[in-house]
Amino acid sequence: MTTNDRSFITAHDVARAAGVSQSAVSRAFTPGASVAPDTRTRIMEAAERLGYRPNLLARSLISGRSSIVGVGVGDLSNPFFVETLQLLSRTLDQAGLRLLLFPAEGSGRGEPSINEILHYRLDALVLLSVGLSSGLAEECRKAQVPVVLYNRTTQDHAASSVIGDNDVGARTIAAHLLAGDHRRMAFIAGAEGSSTNVQREAAFFGYLAEQGVTAPIRAAGDYRIEIATAAARRLLAGRDRPDAIFCANDSMAIAAINVARHEYGLDVGREISIVGYDDVPMAAWPAFSLTSYAQPAQHMVDQTVRLIQILRDDPDRHEDVVVEGSLVVRGSSRAARMR
Repeated sequence: MTTNDRSFITAHDVARAAGVSQSAVSRAFTPGASVAPDTRTRIMEAAERLGYRPNLLARSLISGRSSIVGVGVGDLSNPFFVETLQLLSRTLDQAGLRLLLFPAEGSGRGEPSINEILHYRLDALVLLSVGLSSGLAEECRKAQVPVVLYNRTTQDHAASSVIGDNDVGARTIAAHLLAGDHRRMAFIAGAEGSSTNVQREAAFFGYLAEQGVTAPIRAAGDYRIEIATAAARRLLAGRDRPDAIFCANDSMAIAAINVARHEYGLDVGREISIVGYDDVPMAAWPAFSLTSYAQPAQHMVDQTVRLIQILRDDPDRHEDVVVEGSLVVRGSSRAARMR
């Protein structure tokens, strides 16, 4: 039999084999629907015998819901977003939802294609640290597809958001470095213009200014290992080399540790402190022992899924969620000096 000759088993076939109505078959495959236990058993046995599987696409056309959540992501080289995707997939599955991945355009600096997204019947769209243009926001609004920004915010409230507390995190890092008696500090920035980098940078520089400390040297890292590596080389090759570096994420901090230790022979954690942000699993590896401000990815994902469930019923609602994190001190930074 060729593929074109293949006949597909329908709910009608199952109903006839089980001796029930087609509506009973539909209820049997609908979570929470009312159907007698013995009827459900006959239906499931008939479905198994015939090889029947419900047509979710047809069901979505009837209900107006697909139970599919689109996820746009641009930079899967960042371990924080790999971890987030794993958690998001599992948590959506537990909520009876499915994840459909859309790569963002422009090497992680753009957004998923509007046409590509709107070809699908999505219940919501989640953007993982990807910008939201006015064009995509408007098209999603017209299509009644709610958008949730993860680890990003937008000034015009075009979408709901879930972020870590970047202000508290960066200020906590600044206080930790000051307590270690550092005074010549540097900051390796993430993507220019991204809300996460803007918030972390402003809070770090602001706290040090409040304490009367000279403004840190700034270098661009763009959240990318190769660019952060070059930035660390420039900082450490300078005449007035910094004695502490705060990197806007862990990948850049690990790059800086490698440069400091293997290219300049520095004792990281004694001669120089290097601190990251996110606390990805690799940060705890003994090879790095990276001090980092932890973003609670599971809690952020839980809040994202909670928002999705609310916005499916009320797509015009807006909510911004800020999740608290904590500083995890390891060997890459000096402990507080005794006064």
